[in-house]
Amino acid sequence: MNPSLIPTFEPDSPYRRLARSLDALPNRFPPADDESDLRLLAKLFTPEEADLAANLQPRPETPAQIAARLGRDARELMPMLKEMSKKGLIAFGKTDEGRPGFGLMPFVVGIYEAQGERIDAEMARLFEDYYQKAFRGVLELKPQVHRVIPVGVSIKNTMEVQPYESVNSLLSRMQSWGVINCVCRVEKKLIGDPCDHPVDVCMVLSDRPDAFAQSSDVRALTYAEAQQTLTRAAQAGLVHCVSNNQRDLWYICNCCTCSCGVLRGMAELGIANVVARSAFVNQVDEDLCIGCGTCLSACQFHALELNGTVHVQEIRCVGCGVCVPVCPEGALSLSRRPGEPEPPLTDLDWQAARSAARQ
Repeated sequence: MNPSLIPTFEPDSPYRRLARSLDALPNRFPPADDESDLRLLAKLFTPEEADLAANLQPRPETPAQIAARLGRDARELMPMLKEMSKKGLIAFGKTDEGRPGFGLMPFVVGIYEAQGERIDAEMARLFEDYYQKAFRGVLELKPQVHRVIPVGVSIKNTMEVQPYESVNSLLSRMQSWGVINCVCRVEKKLIGDPCDHPVDVCMVLSDRPDAFAQSSDVRALTYAEAQQTLTRAAQAGLVHCVSNNQRDLWYICNCCTCSCGVLRGMAELGIANVVARSAFVNQVDEDLCIGCGTCLSACQFHALELNGTVHVQEIRCVGCGVCVPVCPEGALSLSRRPGEPEPPLTDLDWQAARSAARQ
């Protein structure tokens, strides 16, 4: 970018205030010393939108509640709140009283993932600049943002599996299913570094019937189509990732270490435990393994090594099960990892643990 075109940000700029509000959330939005964080926000938000978002609460409030707290007119705020929600800049949900409301949405997972229809080459470059400069602050904090959930066919039918550990159980409990383009792969393509994995495999879920029927951003799926999308992602070697809690799961990201903003933290930034592993670990039946090495290229985490037969480096294995179906001899399967801690029960529990880790 031409230095003369780089925006400057006053100490009380709405973008600085919004950046501080986002970074105060458990998900974080760490500051960048080159102000790439502020340039990214300036691409996404108008100054008026940034000012309003900076003053929103994490928990949804009605427009009347927001207006009363800010000393503004609710009729003036309503169109702006609706438009910002439509653009994926703020959250729309239910207040504590069960009424429709708006709130501050985390940058990741949240604002960034909602930009699939708006992202252009400039936004992609701005995000990449910020990613390289400061994003590790999101990824290094525990508990991790994402948790791996195994490919359905990788766990034996005889094994007891909790609902939050099973991608098939997660789908079957929902009433609505949808798919959006993976903004991470779109971003990498726009900056000239694409990968070969499919783009249309990031899934959103809801326990409300027809939740995505009127959406302009989400392509609604039937249950059968959702199953097919998961199968297609698994066959492409992608890793199923969900939010790092047990209840109220609402998305399934199908990730790769070449493009995914989270898994790239391991491949590019050297953060070993960038994602919470599943409760399972790969095991090899040495009587069946013929040492063909087919599975090695399927493992994105370099957890497999060949020495006559395949051996598993358990410390590197995240229990995704992607390698299991590619073995021509059926020599691989997942077994429960002894002593693996359970993920936080709810999103609020996860937020509390993240906040405590920052202190």
